Amino acid sequence: MINTKEKIIKYFTSGIKETKNFKIGIEHEKFLFNNKNNKRIDYSKIKEMFAALLEFGWNPILEKGNIIGLSKGGKSITLEPGNQVELSGEKLNNIHEACAESHDYLFELRQVTKKLDISIVSAGFDPISKSNEIPNNPKQRYKLMTKDMPLGGELSLDMMYRTCGTQLNIDYNSEEDFIKKFKIVNSIVPISIALFANSSIVEKKKSNYLSYRSKVWQNTSRGGLPKLFFENLNFERYAEFIMNFPILFIQNETNYLSGQRYIFKDFMDGKINEINNRLPNENDLSTHLSTVFTENRLKKYIELRSMDTCGWDCLCSGPAFNIGMLYGNLDETYELISKWEKNKIINAYLEAPQKGFNTQLMGKDLLYWASTLLNLSKRGLENRDVLNKQKKNETLFLNHLQKLIDNKTTNANHMISKFSKNEDLSELYDK
Repeated sequence: MINTKEKIIKYFTSGIKETKNFKIGIEHEKFLFNNKNNKRIDYSKIKEMFAALLEFGWNPILEKGNIIGLSKGGKSITLEPGNQVELSGEKLNNIHEACAESHDYLFELRQVTKKLDISIVSAGFDPISKSNEIPNNPKQRYKLMTKDMPLGGELSLDMMYRTCGTQLNIDYNSEEDFIKKFKIVNSIVPISIALFANSSIVEKKKSNYLSYRSKVWQNTSRGGLPKLFFENLNFERYAEFIMNFPILFIQNETNYLSGQRYIFKDFMDGKINEINNRLPNENDLSTHLSTVFTENRLKKYIELRSMDTCGWDCLCSGPAFNIGMLYGNLDETYELISKWEKNKIINAYLEAPQKGFNTQLMGKDLLYWASTLLNLSKRGLENRDVLNKQKKNETLFLNHLQKLIDNKTTNANHMISKFSKNEDLSELYDK
């Protein structure tokens, strides 16, 4: 039972791995549209798609008899609230492997979507649909979330139904290593927003944002970038943070109950009558940790969550960018960001969705910082020196970002210029 702070700390400590066993996990979401009417696909189409994917060796994940996902080996395809699909990849050793996994998934997805006349859109925010046009699905937790989430953040439903992101999961070899990595990943959020901005079109119009997705996540219940995250946050302080964090829902056997009136400490103290005052187990803790929607968060690994989904050409670049710094060049990166001021980072975080590279941080724009961090990452990937069959190291995955920085333009700017010429939405679809 998880009934003391020490047990939560122990949970985080159990995530410690030797450096040689560090893994890389990538998760990325996609929008799916029906070619016939240009609308997001409904649950009946999801069922057809999942049935077709079974031919590639995937196995169904069921909830109360409804298919809500697929699994194969250590990876899964999950169903998001508006029928976005997300690949949660296996824990892999390097970017070569992680990128190959994504391309295998893309191949399978393309075979199936072509057959079913579905288009894939890789963007951080749905560029076409209005909120009331988006279908839902029978996944139980989403009913509760749809009701409760808007109470704490005005754009929470947009987050659920109209955003797609790329997430990277990384390991730590000690509490000190976690502290350094967590400080870095929170400090560089503004740069991640600017560099991976890919959600400038909303409801077939220019949104006046480069990353409208980030704007939405800043106005989502349980989200944001707490000031606490810029301090030297250890396992104990993170445990206190989540103990005092409101519960979103509690899974009790096969049912979900709203946790709206409680914080996790109430659960630990046996104060929740609706579940007969039972105490939380490790699954309950895991659920609670995964419903904290901050830009980065801790489980038994660190999750980085500030990148807009992007096309297949840039999908591997975000993980490579972060792995170069965090696995290959940690100390030099930490030395750089430790000079930045907390309030200036938070200000840049709030401005980056709209201003992108033009956002100021510590007297320089984010283009300068993106270039500086890219160089640190490149050196880190060279230090790792993990080669593919062609004897190339992981720096090859940074080429896309180098091009963006050299041209001072992002995927979002590219989309705006294409769209401005003829308001043609065909550029939004994956080719």
